Amino acid sequence: MGAVSARLPVFPWDKLEPYKATAAAHPDGIVDLSVGTPVDPVPELIREALAGAADSPGYPTVWGTAELRDALTGWLGRRLGAVGVGHRNVLPVVGSKELVAWLPTQLGLGPGDKVAHPRLAYPTYEVGARLCGAEPVAYEDPTALDPSGLKLLWLNSPSNPTGRVLPKEELVRIVAWAREHGVLLVSDECYLELGWEAEPVSVLHPDVCGGTYEGLVAVHSLSKRSNLAGYRAAFIAGDEAVLGELLLIRKHGGMMTAAPVQAATVAALGDDVHVHEQRARYAARRAALREALVKHGFRIEHSEASLYLWATRDEGCWQTVAHLAELGILVAPGDFYGEAGARFVRVAFTATDERVEAAVKRLG
Repeated sequence: MGAVSARLPVFPWDKLEPYKATAAAHPDGIVDLSVGTPVDPVPELIREALAGAADSPGYPTVWGTAELRDALTGWLGRRLGAVGVGHRNVLPVVGSKELVAWLPTQLGLGPGDKVAHPRLAYPTYEVGARLCGAEPVAYEDPTALDPSGLKLLWLNSPSNPTGRVLPKEELVRIVAWAREHGVLLVSDECYLELGWEAEPVSVLHPDVCGGTYEGLVAVHSLSKRSNLAGYRAAFIAGDEAVLGELLLIRKHGGMMTAAPVQAATVAALGDDVHVHEQRARYAARRAALREALVKHGFRIEHSEASLYLWATRDEGCWQTVAHLAELGILVAPGDFYGEAGARFVRVAFTATDERVEAAVKRLG
């Protein structure tokens, strides 16, 4: 029974509990900047679409409604500049974390196979490899990897945790390398609509992929751009051969996005106004926290996109976590994302305006 869980690392967030207790003891309460979970209301038009589809007594389909697939392909063309995208190039999934964790298993990977991910990375890339018995491999530059046995290459731009954006030229180089060596490239682009000091580009853009999606899959989520983390609304797009295989597997597994969530996704992708409004909220919070952290003695690296500031005081990350916890501020230690983050902390700016203001005052 414990054979699979024994392959996995210790769940890192449990280590943060003592610091959370310290921060919570602050007279004015905790300011939790450790997790990038949305706190603002779900836009009204999305809630209306969800409620309007609430009378859904039948089973939804794994591939989603035609209306959903139209919304996905339309958004990919309008927002990412993807060309020639059809229904066979898209597939809804039950939240992007589910997809990241189970993709290697659904691709049939196992012992002897390798799954590569950035050296500083969302921990679920490694978890997905370990769940199926494959070997996780961390990289600085993926084109420096030994391609033998490498079956899946994860990109993440904008990055979690660093907020780094890969330039278009670098994406072109990596895509060419992956295709040359027959490695499936999966690009986690869940923060793509949250560029601040750089404009993120998708691997599905014709300037990157050359107008063909062969060997490429992009992962997208509505959790951040539309405050839908609680809806588990996400999708993948790209190589129709890969997505077709995943569709067959997911049908057998009953991995269906709920019908009301499908309707809500259609509404969310069809409206850009709420995205711009939410970006404005995050931009203001980001500016306030960044200025306060710098004045407090922090240095911010990368952070040109995403919902995080990658910050350091040039000390061990747990020392920084403890320091901020005494101020009632909880942040994530950088080593949650790999050993290379041992002197950094990740600061989310997803708290309410009131809590961000409280953090700024305490840092001052």
